[in-house]
Amino acid sequence: MLIQITSESEILKGFSELIGKLAEAADTDIVSAPFMPLLDNSYCTLMSVSKDEIREINKEQREIDKVTDVLSFPMLEWHEGRLRSDIANCDYELDKDGNRVFNLGDIVLCYDVAIEQAELYGHSVEREVLFLIAHSLLHLLGYDHMTPPEERLMRDKQALIMKKIGLEVTDPSDDEPSETPVDTPEYPAGTPCEHVGYVALLGRPNVGKSTLINYLSGMKVAIVSHKPQTTRTNIRSIYNTEDSQIIFVDTPGVHSPKSKMAEIMVERSYNSAKNADLVLLMVDARFPKPGKVESDLLAKLSQSGKKVILVINKEDEIKTEARLPIIAAYSALAQFEEIVPISAKTGHNIELLLEVIKKNLHSGPRLFDSGYMTDQTEREIAKEMIREQILHYTNQEIPHGVAVEITKFEDRYKDDSSDEYDRELVVIEASIICERKSHKGIIIGKDGQMLKRIGTAARRNIERMTGCKCYLDLFVKYREDWKNDDIFLKQFGFTSEDED
Repeated sequence: MLIQITSESEILKGFSELIGKLAEAADTDIVSAPFMPLLDNSYCTLMSVSKDEIREINKEQREIDKVTDVLSFPMLEWHEGRLRSDIANCDYELDKDGNRVFNLGDIVLCYDVAIEQAELYGHSVEREVLFLIAHSLLHLLGYDHMTPPEERLMRDKQALIMKKIGLEVTDPSDDEPSETPVDTPEYPAGTPCEHVGYVALLGRPNVGKSTLINYLSGMKVAIVSHKPQTTRTNIRSIYNTEDSQIIFVDTPGVHSPKSKMAEIMVERSYNSAKNADLVLLMVDARFPKPGKVESDLLAKLSQSGKKVILVINKEDEIKTEARLPIIAAYSALAQFEEIVPISAKTGHNIELLLEVIKKNLHSGPRLFDSGYMTDQTEREIAKEMIREQILHYTNQEIPHGVAVEITKFEDRYKDDSSDEYDRELVVIEASIICERKSHKGIIIGKDGQMLKRIGTAARRNIERMTGCKCYLDLFVKYREDWKNDDIFLKQFGFTSEDED
């Protein structure tokens, strides 16, 4: 295996000899024998980035606003040193001699964080950098630390590699900060609570409602895309604290419907507002005046008598003096309980928004056990995660004429599993339904490469959600004008309130 240094970092180039030895040690000690020849024709890339750059990568790829030490992005399907997919189906390049060369993936290292951690742990920067590369290399080859047995195996392999290159780990547990478990109190449904209620998020498409839901929940519940009309159903995310239980309802963006499916989406948004204790009307700070969508929404909300908080999102993208004209324009249309400027992306003023929401809710019994975070099942979230990657990778070529149907969702357990969450593998089969024949070809891509990219990205998100490995099999089907077909709409879960 070859580790290619792709950044301009002189430090990493100075470590190139040791990095080469690390790759050799990995070849012999972390891959099972049948796959040794494959590593002879494999490479991965290593890049050093700044703290700001690794934060941006975390935001984009992992929905986490955080600086981390290292990231790894596998390209091939490995599991603990064994290739899970047929080598004939793996991406490859040709070298100058016409031989196949396989890309294992990318490693992104933040050298500044490595320096800080070396000082914290009391060893050399050289030792820390090589340790982080070894850790990432194990991830590229299918090792993980999601469960205690996986973590032990990964630590053992990592210690072995470091010993081979002369930077032995005396105590593997010393190399990573250990987190002290925190006992979180549990409050069952029915327990008295100071602030409880349903809060509906309304607004036009792509205003940031799903981003706020994901920020508040701390996990990926709603899919996020720069394309409008991403959310199609009302998704409930439950915010729990010692004194509060707030059930946020993320609704489809309100727009002018052009299909039966779109009509159902808009209807669901309005109904959520009718049934909520409080409404958050979210608007985009970059547009200083209310449009027809906002004016119509405020008119309907005024008739309903609901309490409304105006949330001005993306305020980090405007100048401070631009806020007052926006506030004045909306205040001329309706009376709001409060007006709160926020950034759902960065978290600015989210704590303030939560305090304002609590102030406008009543006391009462909890409606759900405090352990619940969403009413969405893993099956439903997995479906949306697949659709999110279709939107991401196909850009403007595929509009929203695509649906995903999960045809199989099967949990496979270990021999010594103690509960339903102690899974070894989740097997998912899903059909991607498109409304035009030309879209089917775009989603599959040349030699199936686009479908593979979609599947790989979706699988990574699903594995983070389920806490175990995922086998994901995708099929693409064509159903002409399914968005206006009652049978297909019911099959994909789009029903009006009268039909629910």
